[in-house]
Amino acid sequence: MGQHIVDVTRHATATPEVVWRWLADAASWSSWTRLTRTRLEREGTPTPDGVGAIRDFGRTGGGSREEVVVFDPPHHLAYVLLSGLPISNYRADVTLTPDDGGTRISWHGEFDQKFPGTAVVMRALIRFVLTDIAKALARRAEQPEAA
Repeated sequence: MGQHIVDVTRHATATPEVVWRWLADAASWSSWTRLTRTRLEREGTPTPDGVGAIRDFGRTGGGSREEVVVFDPPHHLAYVLLSGLPISNYRADVTLTPDDGGTRISWHGEFDQKFPGTAVVMRALIRFVLTDIAKALARRAEQPEAA
């Protein structure tokens, strides 16, 4: 039914190492995003949030389960959706690149629509959620006590 792409970019004044500290810590997400449930269902390697970790994220009305498939500190985190959205083959790659004294946060997601006619709505929803999380990540990393 066709692959769909969502790209979100944000700049943070913090270094990639500081941004990574918050991006890679699933349990912390409830303290800086709108998510109210952020936990590891299964630990990964080489750290609990590493490859193989299953992350359970949600809030009232819904959520998602994701498996970390790339964990390359402090530059690349990728995950695939296991459940929670009516889409197929969702994979997101988050890259952190040094940029103008800070970090360029690039969030690239790809998915296939599961049901005909839903791609436009799902693309808009995913773009909204990823933009919101990228903004929150930059804000959290830029706080003085973030390091």
